[in-house]
Amino acid sequence: MQITSPDFKDNARIALQDVGLQKALGNVKTGFPHKRAAAIARLPEFEQLRDEARDLKNHIIEHLDLYLEAFEAKVLENGGHVHWCRTADEARQTILKICQDKQARTVTKGKSMVTEEINLNEYLEANGVTPVETDLGEYILQLRGEHPSHIIAPAIHLNLEDVSETFHAHHHKPKSMDPAVLMQEAREELRTKFVAADVGITGANFLVAETGSSIIVTNEGNGDLTQTLPKTHIVVTSIEKVVPTLEDMTLFLRLLARSATGQEFTVYNTLSTGPRRPGDQDGPEDYHVVLVDNGRSDMIASELREMLRCIRCAACMNHCPVYGAIGGHSYGWVYPGPMGSVLTPQMIGIEQAALLPNASTFCGKCESVCPVRIPLPKLMRHWRRDEFEKHLTPGAARWGLGVWSFVARRPALYRQLTRIGSRVLRSLAGKKGRISKLPLASGWTDGREMPAPSGKTFMQQWQEQQKARQSS
Repeated sequence: MQITSPDFKDNARIALQDVGLQKALGNVKTGFPHKRAAAIARLPEFEQLRDEARDLKNHIIEHLDLYLEAFEAKVLENGGHVHWCRTADEARQTILKICQDKQARTVTKGKSMVTEEINLNEYLEANGVTPVETDLGEYILQLRGEHPSHIIAPAIHLNLEDVSETFHAHHHKPKSMDPAVLMQEAREELRTKFVAADVGITGANFLVAETGSSIIVTNEGNGDLTQTLPKTHIVVTSIEKVVPTLEDMTLFLRLLARSATGQEFTVYNTLSTGPRRPGDQDGPEDYHVVLVDNGRSDMIASELREMLRCIRCAACMNHCPVYGAIGGHSYGWVYPGPMGSVLTPQMIGIEQAALLPNASTFCGKCESVCPVRIPLPKLMRHWRRDEFEKHLTPGAARWGLGVWSFVARRPALYRQLTRIGSRVLRSLAGKKGRISKLPLASGWTDGREMPAPSGKTFMQQWQEQQKARQSS
């Protein structure tokens, strides 16, 4: 996957002018947040569950090595295999070798952001193995040669018209604007792929140390076919997905669907525990778990360790005003939105991703809706500080921060300048009460008018209100 994070500003400008994208993003701005709110209102203990999940995740991260070793032992006991991969390249090579050992020519894939992270599809294709995405959204994107723009709804940037055109071009059937007809087309096309696949590759929402199980949650059932029909099942996931017990897993499942899509529970919750055993009616002959580190171990001992609590629900991006305006592709790599603004600099380097932690209003909505209470604004501030210390911040911005710092350390000067500035801005607005063009603030006024201040500073207004209350 090509990295375009350094072009974030240009990507965002294009996205803001894309009429089709703006139409498609409506579900992010309204659908998911409203459904989440309704689902949570029906669960009075939701806030308590968030606290429990945060504390449990912190405990897991503190003892991650122990739980991963326990998980590996159980997988081996059940007849499976575990592969430890420090880098994306190690993971790709490991998966390819398994496929080659099985003489696989076609593999079916369930939706997996980790396989996007390690750029697996392109690597397999370059080495003679054809991957077929089976999640409906991912399947559509594969036909279009695109990557996901959202971690749970990968094709949310598309409209029904886009899907109809894509299916018509690849399936060579009459165009339809009926979702049911389009879904049936996809079923018919994928059915033969499921049966013919030599290997099935899935991700994992959680790994259970107690039993050596992996679990995937889906709403389509494609994951079940992907991991039960082929002779070999490969689970590709990251190391922080492990949980101690099945009971612990259910805690996170109660939070995941409600936070993601506003469902009480995901439709399919499928556990895999090793290869097929005698008497089993289905299942793979071989079961492999590929554990991907890719920089996560470094996060454990850093200020970013709280990011490892993430359960990939996408609530942060569903409620983010920046993501809601520009979509996921603008972020330029695998993980978009607030969580991506923290993860991406860790994985591709702050030098390439410096614009992402700055693409936030810091309204705090992402932290307020996170089911495991990750302080995303704080973690983005970590990267902003790192960017500044490495002198990656543009010269004009560094100069501006220097001037502000000088003034802020001198309260009398600060109060005087803010009084003057407030009056000047008020006069520039005139009777209209809004400023349509303002030097040094074109990032705001190029896209919308700036409301004029009252002509008084915050402290002046505060003092007036306090006096009014005392006199009344």
